Amino acid sequence: MGTIDQQGHSPDTVSLFLAGDVMTGRGIDQVLPFPADPRIHETFVKSASDYVKLAERANGAIQRPVSFDYIWGDALTELKRRKPDARIINLETALTRSTLPEPKGINYKMNPANLGAITAAGIDCCVVANNHVLDWGCSGLLDTLCALEQAKVHYAGAGRDSSSAAAPAILEVHAKARILVFAFGCPNAGVPRRWGAAPDAPGVNIVPELSRQAAVQIGEQVRSVAKPRDVVLASIHWGGNWGYEIPDEQSAFAHRLVESSNVDIVHGHSSHHVKGIEVHRGKLILHGCGDFIDDYEGITGYEEFRDDLVLMYFPTIRIDDGMLVSLEMVPLQIRNMCLNRASRADVKWLARTLNREGKPLGTCVRLGSDDVLRLEWR
Repeated sequence: MGTIDQQGHSPDTVSLFLAGDVMTGRGIDQVLPFPADPRIHETFVKSASDYVKLAERANGAIQRPVSFDYIWGDALTELKRRKPDARIINLETALTRSTLPEPKGINYKMNPANLGAITAAGIDCCVVANNHVLDWGCSGLLDTLCALEQAKVHYAGAGRDSSSAAAPAILEVHAKARILVFAFGCPNAGVPRRWGAAPDAPGVNIVPELSRQAAVQIGEQVRSVAKPRDVVLASIHWGGNWGYEIPDEQSAFAHRLVESSNVDIVHGHSSHHVKGIEVHRGKLILHGCGDFIDDYEGITGYEEFRDDLVLMYFPTIRIDDGMLVSLEMVPLQIRNMCLNRASRADVKWLARTLNREGKPLGTCVRLGSDDVLRLEWR
């Protein structure tokens, strides 16, 4: 075992912060210092400000504008305390001022002037392979990429052509270690196939099917870039928004990535709530991280899934072989468009849910007196 530095880090491991969907568009954008044009084109809602009103009706007034760090709330305290080597989220909104939406019904955007809401949390990499990054067309995507580049935030999963869309984000974390973030969007998560990047056109890095051949191609790509002591993360936007079931094809694909594609972590997202966790051959598979930041407060219809309860995922990975050393999860609750510590009762609910869904996957969680959930696996 290597020496431990003053922050508790070891040169033999990397520590990560992973989150699911960070949806800073629509209502979230409206409470920030520089809200975009609030007009939206949904069936029942015509102004993004209406989502703020729903949240206020549920949990009280929000004093606007809020500061850029407001939406992160108690998550910032946890990030400051743990000092993870890299912070990776799925950014599920376009950063654009465009007023020309794609005709898809729900369109997320945040004014690029509000990008401080991302940098306030020290985010190192935004995954942008999802079903909202092109909500405002190719121009909205290009605005998003430009905004992230200007802020010096890495991104993965979309680009100005197919080559750049498929390229990993490379995060230097130790003098001799890197994290490679490959990102993919799937049609079964609502990513239109027409959004796929082409050799001469911008778009998303799409995996058309969760097939053996697709896993082989990913493996070839990983091996063409990875070096010894690289930790490889495959971030995948897949599956539906609601329900705990993990389709057989999704499970088999994750296993193939681990077994033959040199992937060390599968970072799955799209579900609006947390799903079961798996450790396959010593490698972490997050089938569905759930939402992390959104404007769903006050919206009814799926209360049994408790999408207001979210998790900060803090895996520690051994550098030499990519094996999972530990996974700690910090429960929070979205309230007043801000992340707050979850109550003990809600933490217990999350523990029961993860234990129920993890049992067939060979995992369980242990709830500590500090309200942190710690993964155990066989």
